[in-house]
Amino acid sequence: MIFSLNLSFSDLLLLLPEILLTCWLCLVIIVDFVSPRLPKEQLAYLSVAGLVLTLGCLAWFDIAHVSGALFGNMFVLDRMAIFFKVFILGATILVILSSVEYVNRFTLFRGEYYVLVVMSAIGMMFMASANDLLSVFVSLEFSTLGFYVLVSYLREDMASNEAGLKFFILGVFAAGLFAYGISLVYGETGQLVFSEMSSAQATPGLIIGFLLIFAALGFKIGAVPFHSWIPDTYHGAPTPVTAFLSIAPKGAALVILLRIFLVALASFKPVWVYLLVAVSILSMTYGNIVAIAQRNIKRLLAYSGIAQIGNVLIGLAAGTKMGSDAILFYLLAYLFANIGAFAVVIAVSHAIGRDEIEDYRGLNRRSPFLAFAMLLFLLSLAGVPPLAGFIGKLYIFVAAIKEGLYTLITVGLINIVISMYYYLIVVKQMYINEPIDPSPIRISGPMKAVIYVGLAGTLVIGIYPQPFTDWVVDATLMFSNFVTPSATAVPSPIHVGG
Repeated sequence: MIFSLNLSFSDLLLLLPEILLTCWLCLVIIVDFVSPRLPKEQLAYLSVAGLVLTLGCLAWFDIAHVSGALFGNMFVLDRMAIFFKVFILGATILVILSSVEYVNRFTLFRGEYYVLVVMSAIGMMFMASANDLLSVFVSLEFSTLGFYVLVSYLREDMASNEAGLKFFILGVFAAGLFAYGISLVYGETGQLVFSEMSSAQATPGLIIGFLLIFAALGFKIGAVPFHSWIPDTYHGAPTPVTAFLSIAPKGAALVILLRIFLVALASFKPVWVYLLVAVSILSMTYGNIVAIAQRNIKRLLAYSGIAQIGNVLIGLAAGTKMGSDAILFYLLAYLFANIGAFAVVIAVSHAIGRDEIEDYRGLNRRSPFLAFAMLLFLLSLAGVPPLAGFIGKLYIFVAAIKEGLYTLITVGLINIVISMYYYLIVVKQMYINEPIDPSPIRISGPMKAVIYVGLAGTLVIGIYPQPFTDWVVDATLMFSNFVTPSATAVPSPIHVGG
């Protein structure tokens, strides 16, 4: 593929968010180097300032409808790319704020922590705009590089070392699958850009190539049977890193899956829908059933995340614009509930020093605020009205019903009941059982801010979802040219007023 490197100012404008955040990251590195005695929490706030500034730039892009493509359509800036970049930046801000008190316990390398988090966010932002297989591979590995270090950041903790090693080995294996899949697809089609593959003929090489690519991306989102790294990695990694790993990379990988299935493979929907239905059912069922047996809260949330990805894949299996709308909305609901739940875990772990579910005994007496917040976050993950998770699941199910995926919906409803059981186990510990240690739990200011944001998002999206449904519907207009007319004509199932 040949493209021109003669970029004008208007072209560079499309890269402004990434350029801005990269320059800000260099500033953080310089400040950390020249001011070694600077309190490391100041680096956290400096990093957040850069992320907020980049977020403001993206908000202006969204309002002004800035769009375009660079490097022969390898890099695109459309409404969906902007949505996912906002999503990634929002998750990164919340993770950094929830990390401040945790990172202060490190004796070394505290400044590098924030650098690695922001670096991973930049890589995922490039993933959101990647429009061909080569740029996806490069940006995917760039974003994963930071996570390899972050997962094993606790050098003296054997669990963290084990988690980092497992994540690295399986990550490299997934990268190999992705690279081999790219070679097969390119060999069969002579194309790398997604939109240019839509007219390709189904050949054994092409099918195997895309299956390998799906397996590699399935590893990133943690779908069954590509999930084996998740429980141990979530358990051993620093808890803020676990929170970051549980949401941001999944969003970045899902934007690629949307572009692949709804653009490059749109004409093959009758074939790949069975693959997605099978993976969705396996993920939901396996994640929820195994979560029941967990005694560690981080492992429980790990298996819960596998089950949540199964729900997301319902929308992808629908293969319509409405299904893509539902996926974006569901990710928003999942962002606030999941980050909020991990923020509570970080606060409790900092006070107790353990992450066992039994340690949540009597949490309502030790910290009514943390117990109430955890209750709402878990109920939202379970899909209880009127919280955001309920609207997200409803949107996903309606999209699947429109396509006649009744078996998938039935399995999804059964799994909601199963998930309620293990979420309520934690609720029982917090509100019914007596505390082992009745001393109150102190919550830092940044941690309170993260939990308040999580609560606000969970409640507002659930009670008044209309602005958010409008946002996601606009973000996926690009798919109107690739899905069937009947799918594009389906309105949003959530409408308030008007």
